[in-house]
Amino acid sequence: METFDRYLRTQDAFDAVLATVSPEQWDAASACEHWTVRDVTGHVIWGLEVLRQHASGRELTVENGPAGSAKPGELAGEDPLAAWRATRDATDAAVTGEMFDQPAPAWYVANRPDATVTDYLALLTFDTLVHTWDIGSALGVEVRMDPDVVAPSFSLARLIISRTPGTFGPRVKPPADADQQARFLAFLGRSA
Repeated sequence: METFDRYLRTQDAFDAVLATVSPEQWDAASACEHWTVRDVTGHVIWGLEVLRQHASGRELTVENGPAGSAKPGELAGEDPLAAWRATRDATDAAVTGEMFDQPAPAWYVANRPDATVTDYLALLTFDTLVHTWDIGSALGVEVRMDPDVVAPSFSLARLIISRTPGTFGPRVKPPADADQQARFLAFLGRSA
């Protein structure tokens, strides 16, 4: 399934960037206004928790992880890389088990009859892709996004972006010769 493959590749890219973060950089500013690197990591952990809980038929009650929340870094704890990896492993196990028990297009998120696993995986792929760049750019790590992941994420962004405080800023005009990644980031209000 292409969506699941893109999701996994994006998770791998996020992990690779997190593995470069030194202990003193977790509380450095990220490219997300008002959030540190730890906060962005906590937000991405929260997204995986949402998927895992919904896949299990439960609602996530943690409120400090969504976009615009005050302290998503609390979800990352003292060892954000370990917290991320533990959450990723638990979520992958839950999602993979469900996906292989039933054909993915027929699998709906428990208690969400209008949302398929494919919908959630596409959203998490988009979110993780952007936040990989947010952390990497803040720390001087070059992040080259897979064009095969950027294209569907850009299409999704055009459908769902809400430009409100704490989410996405105004579009940035990309250079005339900008590649797909730079145009995607500019659409999201980020300068490559």
